[in-house]
Amino acid sequence: MKQFTAEDVLRLGHQVFDIEMQGLKNLNASIGKDFVAAINAMATCTGHVVVIGMGKSGHIGNKISATLASTGTPAFFVHPGEASHGDLGMITSGDLVLAISNSGETEEVLTLLPLIKRMGVTLVSMTGKPNSSLARNSDVHIDVSVPEEACPLGLAPTASTTATLVMGDAMAVTLLELRGFTKEDFAMSHPAGSLGKRLLLGIKDVMRTGDDVPCVSLQSEFSEALVEMNQKGLGMTAVVNADGTVAGVFTDGDLRRTLNQLEHLKKRTMKELATLHPIMIHEDKMAVEAAQIMEEHKIHSLLVTNDDGRLVGALNIHDLLRAGVV
Repeated sequence: MKQFTAEDVLRLGHQVFDIEMQGLKNLNASIGKDFVAAINAMATCTGHVVVIGMGKSGHIGNKISATLASTGTPAFFVHPGEASHGDLGMITSGDLVLAISNSGETEEVLTLLPLIKRMGVTLVSMTGKPNSSLARNSDVHIDVSVPEEACPLGLAPTASTTATLVMGDAMAVTLLELRGFTKEDFAMSHPAGSLGKRLLLGIKDVMRTGDDVPCVSLQSEFSEALVEMNQKGLGMTAVVNADGTVAGVFTDGDLRRTLNQLEHLKKRTMKELATLHPIMIHEDKMAVEAAQIMEEHKIHSLLVTNDDGRLVGALNIHDLLRAGVV
C-alpha cells in the first residue's frame, strides 16, 4: 500500500467533496420542465410509484422509494431481476414506474420496458445519458448526469449516485409540499419513532385515572392531604369542589413552604392551604402539550380535566418519560 501523509489524505477527501458538490450544483441548475412533468405525473398517479434499478442504482432507488413512502407518496421498490421472474405482477395499471440507470442501458431494466408499455404505465426515468435507450423510451426523462465521478478511475458510481439520491429527495419533498403533508401525517407512518410518540400520544393515553389520582376536598384537613399524597406518589393532590370540579392543588412545594408552621397546620383545611386555580390540561390535548406546559411553568405534575372542569386524571413528568414523549 502506498504511504500517504496526513496532507495527502485530507487533500483526497476534500477532492471528493469538491467533485460531488460541483455535480450537485450542475444538477440544481439543470432542473426544469422535465422535473415539473415528473412531479405532475407522480402527483396525479392513482396507484404507487414503483422504483426499479440495478446495482448501486438499485440501492439508491430503494432509499428513494422509502423516502417517498414516508412523506405521503405511496411507493415501493422492485428489483428488475426479480421482476422478470414474477415480481412484475406487483405493478398495476394505475402505478407509475420510476426507473433508475446511470447508463440508461441496463439490460435488466430495458427488458421490462415492453411490458411496462403494454400495461400503459407511465414511465419516468433518471439517467446520466439523455440519448440512452431508457431515456428515449420514457414518458418523462430527468437528466442526472455529472461532469465526473469522484472515483479517480471513473468506475465506481460516486458523484452520479449522490446526484440521483438528491434528485429523489427533491421529488419527495416537492410532492410533500404539494400534498400539504404535515408532521402529524409523518407521525402516522412512524408510530414507533420518537416523533410518532410525541405527536400521536394523547393525554388520555398517559394520564392516571380513577383511584390512582390523588384527590381531596376543599374541606379536607392537612393530614388527609398528606396521606393522599403519600399513597398516590404524584408529588401533589388535587383539591376539588363538591361537584368534582377542580378548586386547587396542594403540592410538595406547598408542603415545603408550610413546614415551619407544622404545629399549626394539623387542623387547617385545603381551602386555606391549597393553591387555587392551578395550571391544568384538558383530557383531549396531546401528551407533548403537557410536557411543554410543565417545562414552561417549571412544574412536574398536571391535573387533567374535562369540558365541565371536573377532575378526570393526573400525570407527572415520569409518566411522560415512560411513554417516550420527552
